[in-house]
Amino acid sequence: MSVELDAPIFVAGHRGMVGSAICRKLAADGHTNILTATRDQLDLRDQLAVNNWFAANRPKYVYLVAGTVGGIMANSTRQAEFLYDNMMIHTLVIEASRRFAVSKLLYLGSACVYPRLSDQPIQETALMAGPLEPTNEGYALAKIAGMRLCDFYRDQYGCNFISAMPTNLYGPNDNFDLQSSHVLPALMRKVHEAKLNNESTVEIWGTGKARREFLHVDDLADACLFLMGAYDGPGHINVGTGIDISIGDLAAHIRDTIHPGCDLVFDPSKPDGMPKRVLDVSILNALGWQPTIELASGIASTYEWYQKAYLDIDVDSGVATEKDTEKDTALQASLSERSVSR
Repeated sequence: MSVELDAPIFVAGHRGMVGSAICRKLAADGHTNILTATRDQLDLRDQLAVNNWFAANRPKYVYLVAGTVGGIMANSTRQAEFLYDNMMIHTLVIEASRRFAVSKLLYLGSACVYPRLSDQPIQETALMAGPLEPTNEGYALAKIAGMRLCDFYRDQYGCNFISAMPTNLYGPNDNFDLQSSHVLPALMRKVHEAKLNNESTVEIWGTGKARREFLHVDDLADACLFLMGAYDGPGHINVGTGIDISIGDLAAHIRDTIHPGCDLVFDPSKPDGMPKRVLDVSILNALGWQPTIELASGIASTYEWYQKAYLDIDVDSGVATEKDTEKDTALQASLSERSVSR
């Protein structure tokens, strides 16, 4: 299925990490009619507002990547909020897409919804095959419901709604707030702050033994556009690299990139989350897609972006200080959208 360059394409969640990457990729590929709406312009938890927006804008294609997201701390302490927000956003956008005859919708799941003790690498068939990870059960339930809703709308209404299941993501426009961020940006900020403060140690949650797979968000955006054009089947498709790394090794790599020589201190009293998570990406690979950004270069470029976005760097001394985001209104607006990108 070829997506016309002038077709109206709605990116729900365009100010978040994934949505902004999809917008960049669409623009780079020559798409000229990219539809977006900020949280102030459109509350995706309001069915009337969503229906009115769809009626006025009539998108032909929808990338549903909006939602409330966060790391272990945010997921485990805000379960009700994560379940409610994501259920509302995803249900209302999917229903509006049916009601206003969207030609195709891509819904983005999350690999953290797989059972806690899934066989590794995790195949698509593992979904709902065992108990969920308790620390993110609310978020997982909402994502599972969204993916199943796409399948049910396909079965009952004939809608061409597909789902992709990405692994852990990182890259430009990530959330670096220590209370709500995922592991890679949280580690990056902790190590960076240790460098700024001339601290010799960095404390890290958990044992460092848990293993995760990481995909640069620009690779995910490329995969999403690929699937929008190349995949029309039921069920979801895993999107990842198929390569995992321990949190300890990841932390060491980030430390060596930002603040070589500092010591990493692990706190085993804090949760590790799922012991291991790496996706089986054989179906996506067979369709003809592969990632191109290696973890080392991705971490380096993400830290470069982080410094430009969050820091003021003296060009003569190289000394960096945190930007005053209270005065930088554009950055402040962007920051407020990242943990709840609608």
